[in-house]
Amino acid sequence: MQALERLNLVVKYIEENLENGVDYKKMAEIACCSQFHLQRMFPYTTGLTIGEYTRRRRMTKAAMELIEGGKILDVALKYGYNSPTAFNRAFRSVHGVSPSEAKRAGTKLKLQGPLSFKITIKGVEEMEFRIEEKKGFRAVGLKTELKRDMSENFGEIPKLWDQAAGDGRLEQLIALTDGDVLGISVCLEEPWSYYIAVPTEKAAEDGFAELRVDGGTWAVFEGEGEAPGAVQEVVKRALTEWLPASGYEYAPRAEFERYLTRDPKNAKFEYWLPVKRAV
Repeated sequence: MQALERLNLVVKYIEENLENGVDYKKMAEIACCSQFHLQRMFPYTTGLTIGEYTRRRRMTKAAMELIEGGKILDVALKYGYNSPTAFNRAFRSVHGVSPSEAKRAGTKLKLQGPLSFKITIKGVEEMEFRIEEKKGFRAVGLKTELKRDMSENFGEIPKLWDQAAGDGRLEQLIALTDGDVLGISVCLEEPWSYYIAVPTEKAAEDGFAELRVDGGTWAVFEGEGEAPGAVQEVVKRALTEWLPASGYEYAPRAEFERYLTRDPKNAKFEYWLPVKRAV
């Protein structure tokens, strides 16, 4: 319930700041989580990124004001567009017509109403999980920066895995450990980072980065199927179905996938979600 209430407060903040511009740090504070977690939960829950939702709401309000006789330049400036060209592009991307066309009687427009988060019945499929206490560990691996737009990361991270497998660096990493290969997301502060890494105390070779993952409590979910789609589905269900109903909250630590097999076409893996008891 708390998670849904906080998301509703985020939507309220967006609605109150459509003219002034939204602050992602402020929204994360309202949601009591990291910016990364908020910007991933929002599209997982709604199908829209925060940026896309905000743009649709602005263009909905702008369209109503144009219909009521507002001047295009005044409306553009009101909603943060100093350039008529930029306003036209944003307006057309939502409504499919230009602002000047929207002023004509009979023009079809689209409306994005304010979102509201409520409890819905999900979980037709049971979710198996286990809670584990794990000590901190050192890891070595390949590092890349994550984008603020989550949809971009869904494409970039698989590319990194393909490159690592193709140029031999993945085998170099595997040689450093007796454990499994991990995909670690470190997203407490920007720039956010993702590592293809292995737990090891051995020295990092040239071209590899090292990191320390803090210990704590983890909810662990098993999955299998073709990566990355199967992994993304487990992560989505863990965050949108299990977490809100679990009595736990997302904890400010790194999270990771643990790959138990090497074949991405038939991957077996675990998703380790950092959690803490909800207050």
